[in-house]
Amino acid sequence: MGYRRRDARPRLALWMLVALGDVVLLLVSAGLPVLFAMFGVVAVTVAGVAAWRLTRRATVARMANAGE
Repeated sequence: MGYRRRDARPRLALWMLVALGDVVLLLVSAGLPVLFAMFGVVAVTVAGVAAWRLTRRATVARMANAGE
């Protein structure tokens, strides 16, 4: 009765991988053009987030240096 799950993170990561595999299988069954389109959307999203984080980091660094 006193059993508690201590670390549920690996189980969550496993379910995320299973879900990712399901999405890939669905896209492959839908056809390669859909797969390429989704890959393009993911690539643009990752590039946008990376650019946003880099500009945000530069702004934070500039503000930190201005205070000195």
